[in-house]
Amino acid sequence: MLTALIRFSLTQRLLLLVLTVMLIGAGVQAFLGLPIDAFPDVSTTQVKIILKAPGMTPEEVETRLAVPVEQELLGIPHQRLLRSTSKYALTDITLDFEDGTDIYWARQQVGERLAAAMGNLPPGVTGGMAPITTPLGEMFMFTIEGDMSLADKRALLDWVIRPQLRTIPGVADVNSLGGEVRTFEIVPNPQLLAARGLALKDLQAVLEANNRNDGAGRLNDGEEALLVRAEGAIQTVDDVKAIVLQAKDGNVVRIADVATVGLGALTRYGAVTKSGKGEAVEGLVLGLRGANAQSVVEGVKARLAEIAPSLPPGITIEAFYDRSNLVQRAVGTVSKALLEAIVLVVLLLLAFLGNLRAALVVALMLPLSALATFILMRSAGLSANLMSLGGLAIAIGMLVDAAVVVVENVESQLADAQENLPTLHLIFRAAREVASPVTSGIVIIIIVFLPLLTLQGLEGKMFGPVALTIVFALASSLLLSLTVVPVLASYLIQRGVHHEPWLVKKLSAVYDRLLGSALAHSRTYLIGATIALAAAAGAFMLLGKSFMPTMDEGDLIMQLEKLPSIGLDQTIAIDSAVQRAILAQVPEVKAIVARAGSDELGLDPMGLNQTDTFMVLHPRDTWRKPDPAWLADQLRAVMIDFPGIGFSFTQPIDMRVSEMLTGVRGDLAIKIFGPDLATLNKLAVDVENTVKKVKGAEDTFTLKNDGVQYLKIVVDRLAAGRFGLNVDDIQNDLKALLEGRNVGTVIEQGRRVPVVLRGPDNLRSSPADFEALRLSLPGGGSVQLASVAKIQRIDGPVKVDRENAQRYVVIQSNVRDRDLVGFVEDAKASVARDVPLPQGYRLAWGGQFENQQRAAARLMVVVPVALALIFFLLFSTFGSVRQALLVLSNIPFAMIGGVFGLLISGEYLSVPASVGFIALLGIAVLNGVVMVTYFNQLLARGLPVAEVVVEGAKRRLRPVLMTASIAAFGLVPMLFASGPGSEVQRPLAIVVIGGLVTSTALTLLLLPILFRRFGVKTTVSFTEAHHG
Repeated sequence: MLTALIRFSLTQRLLLLVLTVMLIGAGVQAFLGLPIDAFPDVSTTQVKIILKAPGMTPEEVETRLAVPVEQELLGIPHQRLLRSTSKYALTDITLDFEDGTDIYWARQQVGERLAAAMGNLPPGVTGGMAPITTPLGEMFMFTIEGDMSLADKRALLDWVIRPQLRTIPGVADVNSLGGEVRTFEIVPNPQLLAARGLALKDLQAVLEANNRNDGAGRLNDGEEALLVRAEGAIQTVDDVKAIVLQAKDGNVVRIADVATVGLGALTRYGAVTKSGKGEAVEGLVLGLRGANAQSVVEGVKARLAEIAPSLPPGITIEAFYDRSNLVQRAVGTVSKALLEAIVLVVLLLLAFLGNLRAALVVALMLPLSALATFILMRSAGLSANLMSLGGLAIAIGMLVDAAVVVVENVESQLADAQENLPTLHLIFRAAREVASPVTSGIVIIIIVFLPLLTLQGLEGKMFGPVALTIVFALASSLLLSLTVVPVLASYLIQRGVHHEPWLVKKLSAVYDRLLGSALAHSRTYLIGATIALAAAAGAFMLLGKSFMPTMDEGDLIMQLEKLPSIGLDQTIAIDSAVQRAILAQVPEVKAIVARAGSDELGLDPMGLNQTDTFMVLHPRDTWRKPDPAWLADQLRAVMIDFPGIGFSFTQPIDMRVSEMLTGVRGDLAIKIFGPDLATLNKLAVDVENTVKKVKGAEDTFTLKNDGVQYLKIVVDRLAAGRFGLNVDDIQNDLKALLEGRNVGTVIEQGRRVPVVLRGPDNLRSSPADFEALRLSLPGGGSVQLASVAKIQRIDGPVKVDRENAQRYVVIQSNVRDRDLVGFVEDAKASVARDVPLPQGYRLAWGGQFENQQRAAARLMVVVPVALALIFFLLFSTFGSVRQALLVLSNIPFAMIGGVFGLLISGEYLSVPASVGFIALLGIAVLNGVVMVTYFNQLLARGLPVAEVVVEGAKRRLRPVLMTASIAAFGLVPMLFASGPGSEVQRPLAIVVIGGLVTSTALTLLLLPILFRRFGVKTTVSFTEAHHG
């Protein structure tokens, strides 16, 4: 088949050139159409439900909202995990589905179950499914600047900017944070109501019944018809005041007589502060799942530029986070490495081939294979991101392998040929000779990368694109090498004398001496290699293991944790003080935007005591020391002045990804499951203190889950019943007076303003006034709250977390200057020793650590399977088990350099390093295949084994050195790259470069020795004599 392919290409040369031009056109088109993002989309198929119940405490939210909804949702198929967090006034329920589940199908299933559960929830509960977005969805954040009240800024964001941005393709939603939502506020005076024998519910009923416009129908007026419209909707504050509550004996009581009416704001669950100068209003653009980040951000910027002229004078929109910056930097890192690699590879080709035309033929493979890869990436739905382009960068060195072997053989055939043979025939013969070993070599490398496609979870989504890109690139380079290369060679490479370039001459001379010595003292060399192997095995034990190096996104978030019982105003004051201190002491920080509490959509339901402080930084080159870890230490130093505030550092995408995967933010998350909240909290503190003592622990904390002050009101049924009150009436009145009750909507020029009934300010800010509150009785008159209920202060939980219908608490920790696996083993041992668990309680260890364990277990199974496949391929290529094993013996020696490379550079054995080892397997085997095939060809010509080994090794020196050095030099730019993502590529490059050094040396020296000893079966006559 391969022969037929080469024959077809050389007979139809013009057709092939036309096809090549078409390939270039299609490739450029595909490249321009590739979606670009910083990272691959690592999100699982996830559906979030957010339900709000104003005024409800966490335990009420859990029992009345979370549990009934969970019970309905538990049986959905393909469901992997069900988590819920119940906080004050809201619950956030997350369902994780297995990879590959269709998101729209999953949402439909959840929607059906949720609809069934909604009927059993208490009245007044609002909410439902969150928008279809992912943790990578936060693409653009901005604040509204200018001299304007918070309420007006918020109205501008909600009613002008947000609707405009939501129409952009790829935008899932726009989240509004901070500011105040304007309302019409009616504050009744309980004494005045009681004096007239009116209750709060009368006021509510009157407001609901006096606020609407309606049509009554048609009225005939002669030949015309009139449309009748009855108007009674509230439009101004005066309209509310004039509504009549009661008409008795000719006396009229209006709302204005028993309540003050004015403009107010909805109860706030969070706030945004900016650079220590007070509050701000922030908009946050969420991208749809699978949207192209680059184009979404461009669309948002273009739309904001359109809106700008129509904003009130002096008002501007200031962006402080823009995903496209990160995308450009990340893709820039890789593109730079790619270009540098191409330059290095072309220079090496020139040095080795010594012939510009031959080097040109090989070098043309790089752009052509890359363009073919883009076409395949486009059809497979991959985006151009750090990881997929990184795959291309890894493959650069391997893309020319096949072409190098073909061109090298064509050159030597043309040089040694007789005059009367046609050039095309010689090229055909040369290409046919190496077609089979080249194909099996490349197919082996492809097989080696297939295990990466079986990885699951985060590492699968990170490295799947790498493996796919490499497979695409190698497959296209193989096809091109067998079709386009011979055609180009026929036009470009001349017949005649074949000059050996200077570099190859020098190398050959050195190699002659080395090979002679190796064959003469074979035992010494074999013993030396075995010792090196043993040393590498020892060094491997010393290597630390971690999951993934942290990517440096170039943005920093500091998360603050204050006392759970803190109020909103106090949070704003503390946040502003922290910001002023940071801006004064750390000049690298340009501005700070911090958000406390939960947002409008409830996607990130933090308590009032939690703040995400987003640092807007000056460019790196202006820093005193351009290192993010150093900057975090500077900020730690500032935080010493703020005792009692817990803090930890993260980055925007990093934070969301770890939250999505495990529901916590950190390297290690220890979960304790059990029924009782107080016991869980006590255990959490014990475990936290134990883990803190383990070497390498950093930022270890458990979210404080008790210490919220509750005012508990226990209704005395007998006393209440005596006054004709029931529990429901009392609770409704209390809720209306404190939280406020929504009793309608006013429509102002298309904007909807809620009408809210709520108690006076002094009642909301003084527990004593609250206890003295008088409740209206059904028959007129009033009674004090204290005489129908017992009021007491207690401590209670901040939130209740549940996973798969069990309560749990989390202790989280980051690890610094130490490998993750070793740290976890130490931590497990000390927790088991120091913290006894009561019956019914259990521990689970998760976080990054969980992923690392899963990836390791998966690779343990898959890599041996790949090795077995390679063995079968080798066996089918050579038809001999001996020779197949001989080539495979190259693999352990290739590992030596990789292991020592990691050890010397101080990198950990992480997933990227493992990917490096996998790439190494393939290249090591490829070199062996090329050499053994040639030995076999010489044997077939009838040369004795001793001569075959020397002759074959010398003849194959050039292609072996070329493929290895090109693969190694193609990765050199990655070693020195800096920028987001370079942390992930560095360990990979170190392993491959280190491994290639040892593997090439061993292929060139050990393989001839081993082939001489074991490569060929000893002759038959000897065996017969033995039997005889």
